[in-house]
Amino acid sequence: MSDHYVKVKVQLEQMKSLGQDAEKEGVDAEQVPVSSPSASDSPDPSSITIPATDASSTSKPRGKSRSKPGKDDKNSSGKQISDLSLHGSVVSATAEKNLNRLGYERTLHIRGTGKILQGKSETNGNYVTIHASKNGQQARREDGFKLARKRRPVTVDTSKAKTSLEALKISIRQLKWKEFPLGRRAACDIYWHGVSFHDNENIVSGQVNKFPGMIEMLRKINMSRAVRTMQELFPEEYDFYPRSWILPEEYQQFSTQIRMVKENDATVNPTFIVKPDGGSQGDGIYLIRDPSDLKLMAGSQAKQSVVQEYIQKPLLIDKLKFDIRLYVLIKSLEPLEIYIAKEGLTRFCTEPYQEPSQKNLSHVFMHLTNYSLNVHSGNFVHSDSQSTGSKRTLSSVLYRLAAKGVDIKRVWSDIIALVIKTVIAVVPELKVYYQADIPPGKPGPTCFQILGFDILLMKNLKPVLLEVNSNPSMRIEHEQEVAPGVFEYVPSPVDEEVKVGVIRDTLRLMDPGHRKPIIAQIRAGGFEHGEEIPMEAESQERSPEEIGSLPSLCLKQVYPKYTKQFNYLRLVERIAALFIRFLGVKGNMRLGPTAFRTFIRTCKLSNSNFTMASVDILYIDITRRWSGAMPDSREAGMGLQAFVEAFFYLAGRRFKSLALKEQVVSLLELCEAQLGPQPGVEDRRSLSCSRALPRAIKAQTLCLTNPQLSSPAPLRRAASQDYRLHQRLKPRTLRANVEN
Repeated sequence: MSDHYVKVKVQLEQMKSLGQDAEKEGVDAEQVPVSSPSASDSPDPSSITIPATDASSTSKPRGKSRSKPGKDDKNSSGKQISDLSLHGSVVSATAEKNLNRLGYERTLHIRGTGKILQGKSETNGNYVTIHASKNGQQARREDGFKLARKRRPVTVDTSKAKTSLEALKISIRQLKWKEFPLGRRAACDIYWHGVSFHDNENIVSGQVNKFPGMIEMLRKINMSRAVRTMQELFPEEYDFYPRSWILPEEYQQFSTQIRMVKENDATVNPTFIVKPDGGSQGDGIYLIRDPSDLKLMAGSQAKQSVVQEYIQKPLLIDKLKFDIRLYVLIKSLEPLEIYIAKEGLTRFCTEPYQEPSQKNLSHVFMHLTNYSLNVHSGNFVHSDSQSTGSKRTLSSVLYRLAAKGVDIKRVWSDIIALVIKTVIAVVPELKVYYQADIPPGKPGPTCFQILGFDILLMKNLKPVLLEVNSNPSMRIEHEQEVAPGVFEYVPSPVDEEVKVGVIRDTLRLMDPGHRKPIIAQIRAGGFEHGEEIPMEAESQERSPEEIGSLPSLCLKQVYPKYTKQFNYLRLVERIAALFIRFLGVKGNMRLGPTAFRTFIRTCKLSNSNFTMASVDILYIDITRRWSGAMPDSREAGMGLQAFVEAFFYLAGRRFKSLALKEQVVSLLELCEAQLGPQPGVEDRRSLSCSRALPRAIKAQTLCLTNPQLSSPAPLRRAASQDYRLHQRLKPRTLRANVEN
């Protein structure tokens, strides 16, 4: 008997004895799960379905790459296959050879059998393959398919990438993925758009780096309204956003308040900054000290803009004002997942700061930190160093502050809180955009997006939110005059250091081969309200290949990691869920009068003191006011912001003795109790994005909550009644826009 056969026999006896012992002792079968054939291509290292062969052994038949076995070896192999049956499974001939070659052993608990399988592992951590009742040839073929599938590079369509193209190309090369700069007919794994989700309308799978509705939601007026709603509910939590007025609709209110402030104290002379609603890169921004200085008209039309209190005491470095550009990844909305880049940019003014006065209000290089403005200053310094020049890394500034005794841990904690609270403020309206743009049941891509937060540190180190950009610049080069009158784009080391890392690690998090089931991971013990958020190293799991060739992730998860601390702020999302539930026609973003009546009736909010006639009057009053505030709206009816106002009014009527937040919570609990549990995930549609249907198709289907309206006739009657009542109740000024 050969030594080879003796070794195999000894191993068989050990395996059988271990299996019998396990049955006797009742081994926990759930300690190490065995992956099914439908498992992902990147299983957990504890899985036993990863083949123990290396890459070279899959490229040619095993018989040709190894010496021929002797006669005893052949016999022993044949006998081994018959002897190695273990609970309906056999070890392939390949696994038998690996059993002799591998260096150490590991016992695996097989789920549902109560048995232990003893196998050996290679130095790379892979286990021998166990095939259930299959011959060696079929097993080897499946091994090859698994390896080929695992190694298939991720494909990225960069045809719409625009200014982020260079940083994206570098990131794809570092990840060893495959780029399609001109697109392709077959579906790609990831589509990188430059501006909007709708840059390419023909996507039915994969992932897109934009959310529909994000551009509209982050315009300055919508952003101010969303934060203002949260300030009504949580004034102390949302004091990081400067007091704002929306022009021209709130011009009289703004003028009256400023006049009263000056009358009460003649020494007070505040400064305000005016920002056009659709402006970007500092375009159209100017400072004023009196309402009469406002430029309200653009030609013959009123100019939509936001006027905010100007922060007069900013933190200075080298006597210069600066702001922070922080990159934030929204990985998903349902559930909400937020990541913050550990490194950001600081953009410096190019003229020493002085508090605003009537003489220096027009000095943009002193008061405005926008890179696109200051780059035209003669004092702008392009530097290859991360800690000097007019654009520096955030870490270099924080280190400099730490050297002066500043508690940068506390500063970073406050910035994280600001980001989470801001995202919570805009999510409700985003969900309404999605349900309108993304019809349920239509195949399409999932979405993620990188946002640019512009944050100013005050002299007391409190962070203030200036604005949020839906399309932050990802350019890694800058324009420079290389000869008189000759300008070229040259590399910017500071931009490349920050932006390539953000894009690369965003792609790593969205890698379809490594995505895991989305589970809300609340940190053990959580955080109580008011506690400081600690700075921690990122603990994201990575594959061995990434560990060897890529740096650790520069993106830190902050939500749902800190759910316990911030979840109580998500009241408006619950109101938005009610709004969406009663919208009626799929794809609609406005609540009709019948749907509003249905909401009141279903939640039992009417009584003798608040009749249905009063409900109609409330609907007309609020929709008329909001229609005047949003003249560019193409749909008639009650939008989410108007519905929130109506909800606050109803809460105040019903629970008069409570504060506003308690009123809203009480009414929410009442409505949710009347409505019962929300529909299942498959019914209410995950907020992973899919391609939108044309409006004409959307309008053909009703989504009414009344189960009695399931047959076609009642549906038609309900639709016609809703339309007639809507025509009767809505303001006359809206009728001309119904067909648009």
